[in-house]
Amino acid sequence: MKKYVIAFFILFPLTIVSAQTVPTEDLYGTGTWNADSLGNHRVVVAVDKSLDVVLANLEWRRRDANPDQKNIIVVDATTGKRITNVARFTVNQEKGEIAFQPQTVPGEYYIYYLKNVTSGSKYYPTVKYPPFEDTADVSWLKKNYLTGKNAPKLPVARLVQYQAINKFNSFYPMEIIATAAEKKKLLASQPKGKYILFTEDRMNPIRMTMDIPYKWIKDNHHDSFEGKADKGEYYTFQFGVWAVRDAVNKLKVDFSSFVNSKTGEQLPASSFICFNTGGIDVTGTVFEKNCSVEKGKVQALWMGTMIPEQISTGTYEGTVTVSSANAEVKTVKVKINVSNNVIANHGDNEPERMTRLRWLNSSIGFDNEVIAPYTPISFKGKKFSILGRDIQLSDNGLPASITSYFKETMTEIGQEGKPILASPMDLQADGGNWENLDFEIVKHKPAAIEWTALNQNDQFLMQLDGELESDGNITYKITLVARKDGKVNDILLKASLTPGLAEYMMGLGEKGGYCPNDLKWKWDIEKNQDAIWAGSVNAGLQLRFYDNNYRRPLNTNFYHQQPLVMPVSWYNNGKGGINLNKGVITAYSGTREVKKGDRLYYYFNILVTPFRTIDTAKHFKDRFYHKYEFIDKVEEFGANVINVHHATPINPFINYPFLRAKEMKAYIDGAHARNIKVKIYNTVRELSNSCAEIFVLRSLGDEIFSKGKGGGFSWLQEHYDQDYIGAWFVPELKDAAIVTTGVSRWHNYYMEGLDWLVKNVGIDGLYIDDLAFDRMSMKRVRKILNRTNPSAMIDLHSANQYNKSDGFANSANLYLEHMPYLDRIWFGEYFDYNFNPEFYLIEVSGIPWGTMGEMLQDGGNKWRGMLYGMTARMPWTEGVDNRPIWKIWDEFEIEHSEMIGYWVKDNPVKTNSNKTLATIYRQKGKKTLVSIATWAEEGETITLDIDWKALGLDPLKVKLHAPKVDLFQNEATWNVGDSINVPKGKGYLIIIE
Repeated sequence: MKKYVIAFFILFPLTIVSAQTVPTEDLYGTGTWNADSLGNHRVVVAVDKSLDVVLANLEWRRRDANPDQKNIIVVDATTGKRITNVARFTVNQEKGEIAFQPQTVPGEYYIYYLKNVTSGSKYYPTVKYPPFEDTADVSWLKKNYLTGKNAPKLPVARLVQYQAINKFNSFYPMEIIATAAEKKKLLASQPKGKYILFTEDRMNPIRMTMDIPYKWIKDNHHDSFEGKADKGEYYTFQFGVWAVRDAVNKLKVDFSSFVNSKTGEQLPASSFICFNTGGIDVTGTVFEKNCSVEKGKVQALWMGTMIPEQISTGTYEGTVTVSSANAEVKTVKVKINVSNNVIANHGDNEPERMTRLRWLNSSIGFDNEVIAPYTPISFKGKKFSILGRDIQLSDNGLPASITSYFKETMTEIGQEGKPILASPMDLQADGGNWENLDFEIVKHKPAAIEWTALNQNDQFLMQLDGELESDGNITYKITLVARKDGKVNDILLKASLTPGLAEYMMGLGEKGGYCPNDLKWKWDIEKNQDAIWAGSVNAGLQLRFYDNNYRRPLNTNFYHQQPLVMPVSWYNNGKGGINLNKGVITAYSGTREVKKGDRLYYYFNILVTPFRTIDTAKHFKDRFYHKYEFIDKVEEFGANVINVHHATPINPFINYPFLRAKEMKAYIDGAHARNIKVKIYNTVRELSNSCAEIFVLRSLGDEIFSKGKGGGFSWLQEHYDQDYIGAWFVPELKDAAIVTTGVSRWHNYYMEGLDWLVKNVGIDGLYIDDLAFDRMSMKRVRKILNRTNPSAMIDLHSANQYNKSDGFANSANLYLEHMPYLDRIWFGEYFDYNFNPEFYLIEVSGIPWGTMGEMLQDGGNKWRGMLYGMTARMPWTEGVDNRPIWKIWDEFEIEHSEMIGYWVKDNPVKTNSNKTLATIYRQKGKKTLVSIATWAEEGETITLDIDWKALGLDPLKVKLHAPKVDLFQNEATWNVGDSINVPKGKGYLIIIE
């Protein structure tokens, strides 16, 4: 047999004995195949002569770890059939030796080397890479001496090309690794220093953190860089720090001025920034960032400067100096060649230019301007007045009284005040009553007023910082400093609500509804609970407790991956909790030992509700179409507001709506021509992997993206080699999102992106699918929209988060801080609309906060929904058609009526049952629309008690008529005083005129 094999090679001499060793652009391309079954990458090889076995000698330079543990599949390109006689030998990151039995000669063969298997949820997939399948016939292996560990001498298949399923999945050029030999040679050329510096153009973002690309070996750029920029452009470039010999700690980047030697003009040093070493955070505060590199890893340093529009064309030269706390200083000579072209929008219209990185440090929307409909804060002494509410402070700086002037209808603000507090709010601590030492108003702006107070008792010094905002948010940051050693029995906050006020409550494990007489609650990291709201529809308050280490938790499926940080002060190692007893809220922290000088941070927020009146006229005029659709069809349906989701032709990528801007603008322009508004899905909870800056954001460590176990869709595993949490995935688009952190500079980017979308694309607002940013960010969003498009709308959807994975949070309680700036809520998926009326009122309707809502899950209950002015949305929920309801609204002219809910004590129309309720829409003296809905288990027969004088109607001249409304009710007529049979789970719309 050995002689036969030798003769075999003599008969078939080969001219190509190995794969190309130098990566070139032509060597890497794209192909077309079923990536779902075969993976995203393959090698194309050719066999020119009939052979029983050939060797594919692939120097593939793979970035993925453990290639030897992954499957290899060989397919005959001509027939499409899998080759089963396959053997492999050396397989590592640098090369792979794969022997196979060709079938079609001459012919090409595809070697798929990142085959993966998907399981689990369609939208949260689990992707794994199975091990090598041994499918070869044993006799074929033995005959060709393929049973050993090392490959025998074999004819070599001709390498044609390395291919990815598309350019987006391609590894070339920044993920084609340098070989060990190449790196060794590089190290020999730079024998000193803890790190090696590389310079790189912005068009090739640094992608790998565990290895360096061959491109850096070929370019050999270490101490110089040259780039091109347009006038008016925000120009960015990058360095790579390879900590090859030791860790490099606390990197610092300094810039010289860049000078045009011909004109003397400069780009000043102060105009440059390194995004990785500092910036402006989400509160508008300048900060420095600890940018360090572990030994063996690569850190990208992204830098940028604004090129003035009026600057001269030419070359601007300067230096960039990189230093660290424990390593050598390196200086790079940089040239920026400025063209004669003036670019629009600083280059922001072209995301690949990376000009938008400056958005990370934006301060847009940070000011103290009042946002409509709120009014400037007025004050006299310690009494503050805001829209519909007064807050009086005690000498110690805490609220002495809070008063609401909102009427129960929630459509007006009246003159008669409703006290919320029965007695002054008090922070009680061992050491006796507080003595006030100082009180001062330290800031008074139209939208915010701040004060400080210094108080003391025998045990503690209390430093109080308070702020009231024009929407009704009060922030308290109280620091207690121990004046002496001692055992403390308790430190607690007591808020006593006016007797009878605490009609409803939500939070602390309780669903929205009637307020219990006695509730005891303890802190628990498993639960996303830190706040309680209690009150009535037109007067209430939310208390939320935290400390100086607060970090916004993740929400909606991801809570347990970044849960609440238990506040040391309130939690006190499990001793703290909250009691609610007969309208008295007591947040206690229990016993503890303190030493003189110890500091305890008792922070809490108060939201005084309602925030504003409901705008029923606007609510009933805005008709939603919740789907991307041809504008003709939307207009035909009678809708005038379109919500464009992600995963649609003009907005395909989740929370990154910039890649189809021209198409989106054309669609919106067409809608505007027909007086139809267009809002888009865009938030910050997660971010598409199609984001142009995705690798730049990764270079910021865990600042933008939450740490996690990785995994998820194949693209993430093959390209994103750092801790992350895989989020929503769209199979049709292969759009794979990553979870962002609770609050970060990405919020600044989001604000600038929103401003760009409003000004350049013309969006009419946002559809937000669960909120992942704070109230300060929401205020910025509202300001940005208002300043360019005052009629823009913000629409919030939330799935019901009262479940284990979301930490048993009430959506309305969780997002109450945002309600002052929302136009509509849609609560939502997994909400049970069979729950009682008080649940509808508190958790779904939005009315107690000054907004209005709609229903989603299974279309909601259209009869009960009308008690709160709610419908479901078409065509998102199958079977929902609002057109018949809209028709009766229009015929009745509901936008000209006054809505008076069943919760209003002097509602002119009441039923004789607490299971069947009535809300009216009154046009006084003309006609009234009565909405009736029942919760009676078997339905019931009711009568109406009507205050005819309040309606302005004569009972002798009216009729009660239920017009036919398709999918809602058949026509019916009653005389005054007649009984009305209300079917189970249903109701009526009755016009009295």
